[in-house]
Formats: sequence, structure tokens, C-alpha cells
Amino acid sequence: MSEQKDSRAIQRDQRDSTTPVDVDQPVPATRAYVPNLQEHAQTPTRKQNGQVRQSRKVKNSQELLSPPVRIVATIILGIFVLIPIVYAILLSVTPDAQIGGDALIPTQWAFDNYVQMWNTVSLAQGLFNSLLISIIASIIAVVVAVGAAYVLSRFKFRGRLVYLYSLIGLQTVPSVMLLLPLFVLFASIQAALHLRLVGTYQAVIITYLTFALPFATWLMLSYFESIPIDLEEAALVDGATRLRALWEVIVPITLPGIVVALVFSFLTGWNDVLFASVLTSPETRTVAVQLQTFSSAQEGGALPLYGQLMGAAIVSALPVVVLYMVFQRYLVGGLTAGGVKG
Repeated sequence: MSEQKDSRAIQRDQRDSTTPVDVDQPVPATRAYVPNLQEHAQTPTRKQNGQVRQSRKVKNSQELLSPPVRIVATIILGIFVLIPIVYAILLSVTPDAQIGGDALIPTQWAFDNYVQMWNTVSLAQGLFNSLLISIIASIIAVVVAVGAAYVLSRFKFRGRLVYLYSLIGLQTVPSVMLLLPLFVLFASIQAALHLRLVGTYQAVIITYLTFALPFATWLMLSYFESIPIDLEEAALVDGATRLRALWEVIVPITLPGIVVALVFSFLTGWNDVLFASVLTSPETRTVAVQLQTFSSAQEGGALPLYGQLMGAAIVSALPVVVLYMVFQRYLVGGLTAGGVKG
């Protein structure tokens, strides 16, 4: 019986193997489960929901104040900033006899104060001297700071930390303490070399570099350290020199930082009164010294010319306002970009 069963199984297998198979015949579909991928893509998982809630919490935690509170705070801060400016503008067009009265708005306008002040104060000469000294000092400070910061960020050498600490230490010294030593130093050089320094542009420019150069160097150092060295190495591999790589690769990237250093170095010379009042002569006085001299001359007078004084102060502030408006795009990004390392 078993042999008959085996023979029948062999015949059945041979018959199945010789039966032709229709390739074009469709294969019956199975009832396998196919997931709805679109439904799963639209339906967030628990993990995704948790990530969304976590991101919302982080965003809310970063917003210390709600939008309405921020708007109100901005309006209040703007009012406190604009009140002195508006009041100074009103005083500049108010007749001198009405200044100090009860009326906030003058009964008549004295726009001629802006014409008479040019003859009362040596404003044009002061503006020219301030622009000349501040521009030269800021350009020299930025150029030297770029070179110094590049060397400090790319090379390790003996005395590097000492130089950096000396820059920090110089910033902690009050400027009043440096006034007498600088004056004595200039007077000694003047006596030894028979060369006039006190009362010249050179003495004031060198003095402003004492304060502008350390700040500009530290600012540019933070920018150079945030730039990957691979960019510079790629330029060196292509055959560029160190100076060319610095000028064509590094400087364009650090342009916002250079603008910030230039603006703050300019303000160092523009706002100074202490050193300019000692180291300048009547021919080289800056606009700040001219305003101080004019303000001191009004004390004890019969009728102080406060209208012209306010007009001169507003005109002297215009170059700084224009400077900020021109470089606003670089200042906004430049003050924070150097603090993030790439």
C-alpha cells in the first residue's frame, strides 16, 4: 500500500511540473493590511505632541513679558527718552527772555537762534576739529585692532595672555587718573625733542587711541575667534598669503564688528571733554570744549543765551545721529554676532 501511495505522489508531482503556467494571469490579491500612510502623517504621535508642547513652554519661558506689557513698556521708555530731546528743541527756538517762565510753549518762535549761534560760538571750527580728530583716531584704532586681534586669535606665543590682561587692566583705570601722567609725558617729550605736542591734533589723537584701541581689540578678537579657521586655510591652500586671506576672506565676514568698533571709537573722541580741554589750544578745540566754554561764559551774565546754547547742542549731536542711522544695520547684528562661536 505504501508503495502505491508513493507512486501516486510521484505521478502527481510530475503532472504538476509539466502543467504550463500562464504568466499573464493575475495573481489574486491577498487581504494583507496596508496602513494608511497619509492618515498617520497627518495624525501627530504622542512624541510629536510632547515636542510641540515643550517648544511652546521654552518659547513662553523666553518671553518674560507678554506682548501688551512689552508695548506699554516700550511706549513709556520712548516717552522718557523723547521728553529731554523735545524740551531741548523747544528751548532752542524760544526767546531768551521767555526761558525759565511758566509757559512751556513759547508765545513767539526764535528760529534766528540757529543763525546767531554760529557767530556767538566757534561751532564750525569745533565741529571740524571733532570730526577730524575722531575720524582719524577711530580709523587708526580699528586698523591696529584688526591686526592685533588677528594675531592674538590665530597664533599662540609667549606674552599673549599678559597682553590680553593688560588690555583689560587698562579699561579699569579711571580716565581722570591718566590725565596728569599723559600731560607730563607729552611735556617731557616736547622738552626733550623740542617738538610741540600739547595743543596739537596729534596729542589728542594719541590720547584717544589709549582708550579706543583696547576696546576695539577685544571686540575684534571675539569676532576672529568665532570664524572657523578652515576658511582661512582654504585660501592659504589656493596660494593666498596671510595678508591677502585676512583682507579678502576674514575682513568681509567681520565687517559688522569692524563697524561697531569704528562707531564706538568715534564716540570716544566725539564725547570727550576732559582730555580735550587740557590738551587742545583755541585753534584745535573740539565741539564739546566749545560748548563747555560757551556754557561757562553764560554764568553770571545779564541775559544768558540759552536758546543759542541749546541750538548748538542739537547741531553738535546731529553727526552722531546720522552715524547711527547710516550704520544701524551693522550695529544691530554686530553687537551680538561676535559672542557666538561658529
